[in-house]
Amino acid sequence: MKPRLKRLHQTVDKIIENIANEHRTIKVKAAKSVAVGEEEDLVDALLNIQDKGDLEFPLTTENIKAVILGIFIGGSDTSSTPVEWAMSEMLRNPRVMIKARRVPRECRESCIINGYHIPEKPKVIVNEWAIGRDPNYWSEAERFYPERFLDNSIDYKGTNFEFIPFGAGRRMCPGILFGMANVELPLAQFLYHFDWELPCGLKPENLDMTEALNITMRRRNPLYAIPIPYLPPPVK
Repeated sequence: MKPRLKRLHQTVDKIIENIANEHRTIKVKAAKSVAVGEEEDLVDALLNIQDKGDLEFPLTTENIKAVILGIFIGGSDTSSTPVEWAMSEMLRNPRVMIKARRVPRECRESCIINGYHIPEKPKVIVNEWAIGRDPNYWSEAERFYPERFLDNSIDYKGTNFEFIPFGAGRRMCPGILFGMANVELPLAQFLYHFDWELPCGLKPENLDMTEALNITMRRRNPLYAIPIPYLPPPVK
């Protein structure tokens, strides 16, 4: 086990070092070029701080590599795992997926869809019957029922102790905004661009939801689903 962990550490360390060196090379080339306006990422910002030496303590390459590794560890599985579980629950509960895909959208600019003129800013209500429904907050806690959070004063930001997925207080997760964006955006893209079906005629109620407890609670078996491209009406 120990030699294996050592080899894994060396591999990861080499990958992260290559990332830092690649940014240094690009930075040197950019300094010699007349091109301007290149966007910087976090690695560039850390390298700039290292070069300037403005901190009270030296920012070493090892420090930079540790920050990069922390982002990979804290922002990969912790985001991809909730996305996979959310898709699993919606495939097992088609009612929720249908309702999620019917969420009202706001038109940002005037356009024509299927011959109908849609002015700027109105909300297009697709699923009118669902508006104004009163969710049963916290009832049937084992049931996947995301509506329970609608119009609820309880949120996930650590101020309500009934629900603290990111912790609370001074030491709550600093990546809360990044983490939420990493979960919400892929899910929204999955639901907007595709209809989804389970393979081999599998029924939603028979979908395997076995958990595998680790640092993050992953699915024991990978989720397999069939994406069917969904093409919205053309916008003119």
